Amino acid sequence: MPDSSIIARDFQSQLAGIIGKNIANEQFGVSELAEAMNMSRSNLLRKVKKETNLSVSQLISQARLKKGMELLREGSLNVSEVSHRVGFSSTSYFIKCFREYYGFPPGEVGKRANEPEPVPIAPPPTNGKMKFLIGTTIAVLVLVALGWISYSQWRLGTKPDVEKSIAVLPFKNDSNDSSNVYLINGLMESTLNNLQKIKDLRVISRTSSEKYRTNAKTTPEIAKELNVTYLVEGSGQKIGDRIVLNIQLVDGKSDRHLWSRQYRRQAEDIFAMQQEISKDIVEEIQAVITPDEKTRIEKVPTQNAEAYDSFLKGLDLLNIGGHDNLEKSIPFFQEATSMDKSFALAYACAAMSCYYLDQFQEEKKHLDDLGNFADNALLYDPGLGEALTAKAMHYLLKKEYNQALPYLEKGLEYHPNSGQIIQLLGDFYAHKMPNTGKYLEYALKGLRLDASPGDSVAVSYFHLQLANALIQSGFVDESLKHLDISLEYFSKNAFARYIRAFVLYAKNGDLKVTRRLLVAEFKKDTNRFDILQDIGKVSYYLGEYDTAYQCYERFNRFRKSQKLDVYAHENFLIGTVYEKVGETEKAKEFYESYRKYMYTNQTAYRHLGFVAYYCRTGESEKALEHLRLFAKEDNIQYWIILFLDKDPEPTETERQPEFKALMEEIERKFWANHEKLKLKLEEQGLL
Repeated sequence: MPDSSIIARDFQSQLAGIIGKNIANEQFGVSELAEAMNMSRSNLLRKVKKETNLSVSQLISQARLKKGMELLREGSLNVSEVSHRVGFSSTSYFIKCFREYYGFPPGEVGKRANEPEPVPIAPPPTNGKMKFLIGTTIAVLVLVALGWISYSQWRLGTKPDVEKSIAVLPFKNDSNDSSNVYLINGLMESTLNNLQKIKDLRVISRTSSEKYRTNAKTTPEIAKELNVTYLVEGSGQKIGDRIVLNIQLVDGKSDRHLWSRQYRRQAEDIFAMQQEISKDIVEEIQAVITPDEKTRIEKVPTQNAEAYDSFLKGLDLLNIGGHDNLEKSIPFFQEATSMDKSFALAYACAAMSCYYLDQFQEEKKHLDDLGNFADNALLYDPGLGEALTAKAMHYLLKKEYNQALPYLEKGLEYHPNSGQIIQLLGDFYAHKMPNTGKYLEYALKGLRLDASPGDSVAVSYFHLQLANALIQSGFVDESLKHLDISLEYFSKNAFARYIRAFVLYAKNGDLKVTRRLLVAEFKKDTNRFDILQDIGKVSYYLGEYDTAYQCYERFNRFRKSQKLDVYAHENFLIGTVYEKVGETEKAKEFYESYRKYMYTNQTAYRHLGFVAYYCRTGESEKALEHLRLFAKEDNIQYWIILFLDKDPEPTETERQPEFKALMEEIERKFWANHEKLKLKLEEQGLL
C-alpha cells in the first residue's frame, strides 16, 4: 500500500501549485480550488482540514501572505503593489491581515532584511474582500460564524477576539440646565453613529449601552458585560454659545484611561468637534478606516446651527420612542428642514418616526408623509445610510418587499454596525420574505452587536430570537436549548414559552400538549391575540372546529376593534373554520380577503397559498400548478413541513398521487438543505 505520508505530501503539493498559479486572482477561492482539484467542496474542506488543520480559506490566505512576505523581502515592489500581486484589492486590508499574521506591518519588512524569515504568530486571517468568503454558496455561513463564534465563546467563558470592539456610554449633562440634555445626548449619538460606519470595528448598539445611564457598575464590569475592549465615556455642557465636552477612552479590562481630552467649540462648530472626537478614537485604537468610510464620517449634515438644534430635539424624542414622543418628534424635524431644505438626515429621521407610528396599524395615516420625507432624504444625500433605511421603511409599509431589500442591504453597507438595519433585515427574512438561512444570519449578527450578559432581559430576548431562527431551519434540539437559556435569564419571557410550545410539538408531535401550553400562556395575558389565533389554529388541526370558531370569533373582534393589519395570511384557515360551523357568508368574506392578500403576496409562500385556495374550490390543475412552483422554492420554514399534511379533512386534490409526490419532494428538499447547512456549521465548529 502507498505510504500515507507521501500521499499527504502529494496532495499538499498539488494544492500549493494550484493556489500559486492563481495567487494574484482575488476571485480565486474555495469553489474555484475545489473545481481545479476535481473535488466537491465538502470533500475538499474535510481533506484540507485533516491534512493541514486549516480551513481552505485559511490555507489560501496563508499562501497569499507568505508570497507577500517573499515579494517584500525581495525589495523591488512597494506594499501597495505587493498587495495586488497576491490577490488583495484593498491595501489597508492586506496590511491588517499581514500584521495579524506576522506580528508587524509589511512596511517594516525592509528594516528586518538581515533577520531570519519571521515565523507567523497567529493563524492566517481570512480575507473578507475575497470571493472565497463571499461566494453565494457560503456567504450566510461566514456571517453566521462571526456572530456565533463570539456568542459561543462568551457562553463557554473563553475570550473572543475583541481587540477592536467598543461601546459608547451615555454622556452626562454637566449643566444645571436639564433642557440641554437633548444636546448632550445628540453628541453621544453622533459619536456612536460615526464609529458605527467603520467596518473594522465592532460597535455595541445604543440600546445596549443606554441601560448604563443610571447604572453604578464599574468600568471593568461594564466592559465584561458588553464583551468589549474599549469604552467611551463623556460629559458636557453648553455655556452660552460654547459647548464644552470631556471625552475619555478607557481600556475596559484594566480601567486604564488611554486618553482624556476636553473639546471646546462654538455651537456652530459642533460638527468639527464630532469629527475630531471620532478621529481621535480611531487613531488611538488603530482601526482600519477606508476612504469611503472617512468621507461618510466627515460629511456635515447641515450648515445651519439652528436647524441642527431642532433636529437634535427631534432625535432625542425618536430615540426615547413611544407613540406620543414619536408624534412630537416630527414637528422638530420639519422645523429643521424648513430652515435647511437640504437637511437629508432630518428628513430621514422624520420618515422613521412615521414608520414606527404606522408599523402595526391597519390604517397607515403617515404613509404619504413617510414617502415624501424618504424621497427628500435620498434626493439631498443618496449615500446616507439613514436615507436608504427610510426609503426601505416606506416600501415595507407598502408591502412592496422586493423594493425594500436593496435599500436595506445598501444601508448596511454604508452603516455596517447599525443595529436598526440588522433588526429590520432579521424581521424581513423572518416575516416579510421568509428565508431561514438569512434569518439565522441576521439573528446571529444582532446577537453579536447587542447581546449584553449583564442585562438578563435583553439576553433572554436575543436567545429567543436565535431559537426562533434555529427552529425555522429545522434545528429542534438547538432551538429548545436556546429557549431554555432564554427562560433562565428571564423566566417571565412569555414569548419564549409561546414559541417553546410549538418547538416541543416539533419534537414530540403532540398537538394536545401544544394547545394546553398555549392556553396556559393565554390565561396569563388575555390580550395576547396572537396566542388566541394559534389556539384556534391548533384546534382546527385537531378537528375541533367549534373550539377553533370560538377562538377565531374573539380574535377577529379584537383585530377589528384595534384596526390591526395583522395575520392576513390566516384568513383562509379562519374562513374554513367558519364554513365548517355553517357561517358560509362570513367564510366567503374571509376567503375573498385571503385571495386578495395572496395576489399581493411577494413571499416564497405565495404559491402555497394558492394551492390551499384552489384545493378548496376544486380547481385541481391550478392547485397542482402552484404546488409544482412552490416545490422549486428553497429556504422554507420548518413550520410548513410540520403542518404540510396535517389537514384533518384533505380534499380530493390533496389525495391525488401527483399532489402527494410533490409534498414528499418538498419535505425531502427541506431536509437535504438542512443537512447541507448542518454540515457547513459543523465544518465551522458551530454545531
